[in-house]
Amino acid sequence: MLILATRNRKKLAEVVDLLARYGVRGEQVKDVSVFDEGEELAQFGPVPEVVEDGETFAANAALKAMQTAAFLAGQGFDAFVLGEDSGLCVDALKGAPGVYSARYAGSHGDDEANNDKLLRELDGVPPERRGAGYVSSVAVANPAGELVLTAEDACRGRIATERRGTGGFGYDPLFEIRELHCTFGELPPAVKRALSHRGRTLRSLGPRLAGLLRSSS
Repeated sequence: MLILATRNRKKLAEVVDLLARYGVRGEQVKDVSVFDEGEELAQFGPVPEVVEDGETFAANAALKAMQTAAFLAGQGFDAFVLGEDSGLCVDALKGAPGVYSARYAGSHGDDEANNDKLLRELDGVPPERRGAGYVSSVAVANPAGELVLTAEDACRGRIATERRGTGGFGYDPLFEIRELHCTFGELPPAVKRALSHRGRTLRSLGPRLAGLLRSSS
């Protein structure tokens, strides 16, 4: 089994879809909410939240994977754990919000507030200066809590002047792919996943991860 060190079900759905092409079955992949009270495997949880105090996406991804795997091992449950940290780096904001993307406006995971703040920060900035990169870093820890796989990639685009589309999550309604003139929020899920930062990273890591899971089963 592969455990995702997240309770974000939208992120889980993306990862399951992206890994399926490498032969990783959906039922093999769970997020840590399965260890919460009242759900499958609840006797092992709940899994503590990882403090994401790394200075880079890679550092935070590694913290999530290693600490979650070590906790589960201490409860007698051995599994490979995937940690992923991602965020938006805006050129005109000198790379902000960066590793603070999920809590840019103060509260963790408040997408609406984060998008509102980003629009305020870029108010009056012309289109040619609204370039940005969505970055995804992935780390996989073995059941002993040791880091065994890492990958990172990015997708370039620009920040729109208003929300467009209702798909995706995070900054997707504002992140526009220049060539398509569409935000991630407007694209069909399959197209977004193919182009996205997370899609690029998991294409790099997916075959290696699939091989690791096969060899351990």
